[in-house]
Amino acid sequence: MPPVPYSWTYDSVPGAGDWAGTSRCSCSLCVFASRHDVLLSIGRRPRLADLYAEVEQVRGDSFRADWRITDLIRHAEQCGAPDPGVVCPDDGPEITDLKKQVRAALKKKPRKEPELARRAGRALCDGCTVHS
Repeated sequence: MPPVPYSWTYDSVPGAGDWAGTSRCSCSLCVFASRHDVLLSIGRRPRLADLYAEVEQVRGDSFRADWRITDLIRHAEQCGAPDPGVVCPDDGPEITDLKKQVRAALKKKPRKEPELARRAGRALCDGCTVHS
């Protein structure tokens, strides 16, 4: 069995070979990712992050029980985030279709109460006041 090919997401930019990107290859905005990886993904896929924020705002739910994506986006903008190196345009038909599907789903009644998935958040950085 051949080895799994190396992914550019581990690098600062495709082909750099510097391992200055994400620590693991997963979904762009993975709830299991580290804060560094999520902040990097927010920089690399800002339109997708905005769509996650839209879901959060409409549903009142949070990206993770301890982090809201809206706070992470604000933190990335105001307190700093890793240089994304690459910003994916996310302006093709796939993101347009995804937005339509998400917005249609948001018109439906939620399957659960948002409060069930939320608890007190963690500070995003030492001394960071953006999230408060």
